[in-house]
Amino acid sequence: MASIRILPEILSNQIAAGEVVERPASVVKEFLENSIDAGSSRIHVEIEQGGRSLIRVADDGAGMNYEDALLAIERYATSKIADQSDLAEIRSLGFRGEALPSIASVSKFRMVTRNKESDAATQITVEGGKPKDVSRTGAPVGTMVSARELFYNTPARRKFLKTVNTEMGHISETMACIALSRPEIAFRLDHNQKTIKDWPGAKEPFERVADVLGRELENLLYPVKFSNSAAGVSGWVADPSVTRSGTSKIYVFVNGRFIRNRAIIYALCEGFRGRLMKGRFPVAAVFVDVPASEVDVNVHPAKQEVRFLKQKQVIEAVRKAVEKAWSSAMTGAFKKRDSPGVRPPWEYEDLTQPGQPAQNMISQSPAEYQSRRQSSETPGRTQEELFEQVGFFTDSVIIGQFQNTYIICDKSGELVMIDQHAAHERILYERLRATRKDGKAQSVQRLLMPETVELGYRQAPAIHRLLPELNAMGFEIEHFGGETFVVKAVPSALAERQITPLITDIAETAENTDTGPAMDDLLDQCITVMACHGAIRANQALSRQEMADLLKQLDACENPFNCPHGRPTLIRWPMEFLEKSFKRIV
Repeated sequence: MASIRILPEILSNQIAAGEVVERPASVVKEFLENSIDAGSSRIHVEIEQGGRSLIRVADDGAGMNYEDALLAIERYATSKIADQSDLAEIRSLGFRGEALPSIASVSKFRMVTRNKESDAATQITVEGGKPKDVSRTGAPVGTMVSARELFYNTPARRKFLKTVNTEMGHISETMACIALSRPEIAFRLDHNQKTIKDWPGAKEPFERVADVLGRELENLLYPVKFSNSAAGVSGWVADPSVTRSGTSKIYVFVNGRFIRNRAIIYALCEGFRGRLMKGRFPVAAVFVDVPASEVDVNVHPAKQEVRFLKQKQVIEAVRKAVEKAWSSAMTGAFKKRDSPGVRPPWEYEDLTQPGQPAQNMISQSPAEYQSRRQSSETPGRTQEELFEQVGFFTDSVIIGQFQNTYIICDKSGELVMIDQHAAHERILYERLRATRKDGKAQSVQRLLMPETVELGYRQAPAIHRLLPELNAMGFEIEHFGGETFVVKAVPSALAERQITPLITDIAETAENTDTGPAMDDLLDQCITVMACHGAIRANQALSRQEMADLLKQLDACENPFNCPHGRPTLIRWPMEFLEKSFKRIV
């Protein structure tokens, strides 16, 4: 008896659906791409219960006649490629012809479509991959497709769906990505009969970019434009003062298709070199155009990855495009913010960052250093031994400040260098954590003018859950409606910092509350974010009294030798190490 068999068509479609349809947002993406390929000028997306109950997309595109509509739900049926040569130059968003039959195999699917040559529209109903009804009906030119009860017949897949807010957040982000790539098209997103997003068609691409990235960034976006023999790069990048804790706000498009490409994101960040703090990422919308014959878009089931024929040149074009933006801007916006002759904070690179020339020496204790390059009879003291010394920092003699970033001290014959940002970050972290533990907010600073903060669809409900905890720590934040919050007060330690980036970072940290760490761990992460925002920065001059106060507060910390992120607050060199380095002793 043969053990190999040909799978039934419905089962093979469900397997294909597993590759194409990861979650409701995947369905939205496939429907939207078909609408765009059909030449639509208006697209309306309706969602119910985060996509579990209903996903419906209606457009005013070219539509289909009766015969084409029937073929559209057949696997590998497409109007976008005809032969093998077309695969070498794909110009449409969809092309494989597996999306509609795959979606129809795991939902209750309905399509109503009509082209301008047809007197009536064609209506097709499919349930679980089985055609139920084909009929004629009245409808305007265009196409309306819907998928109800997604994964109703594959319960193993359905149980992996996240909360309504999480799934809706993915849908909203998918819409934002596609809206960025097609500013001339009007998009509208409704959830449970309520309009969530409404982007009218834009005459200028910048209008759509500002709408999607946030109107508060409108005056902080800089154009990028560069081309070489392999690619043309255009778009906008936000001022280096506007950063995020991850890459979620870096939008990259290749020939109008949104993609996730690590090499391009790395190149874009390289273009910011010296302008971003370690662990921070820029906000950007970058459009890369390459000849269709020099990019392979068929390397990922969801078409989110691509392969370039001339990858090195494409990556170089992205990096140079961003670098060029800053070289043009240096004579304008950046310079106006800085005092003459003073480098802005983002131009200082973290000496503990991997890859820096001095990494191997200064990130290790002298004992570790000596054991690797030469023998040592007098190992340096361990961190535990230092910790046992009461008043270690207070008893140190302050020599001065180096590059307005490091405090230099003499401690009993050792040369000690303290990172003022990391040290102050540790102080604020322990202070804020103690405030939460005691349940008593320390001094609070009310804002002269309340600040309005607009968050993303996923971030808003996440931070809403944290409001009681945040307000107990000295914030006064109120939900204003939708995704808008109003900040009226902050802990005094954060009073001099920008409010919107702080709240946005806390929200991004909290947005995966329902699937992330326990509440205590999550709040600890949020406190780390607050401490980072509130801490003294690099390139900030301190008086001798301010340095002394900082060291005194550091001595009162439970763990004064590391910042909340784990970076060291100090490095030290014993006198013996210095004398050996200068060949005074052997």
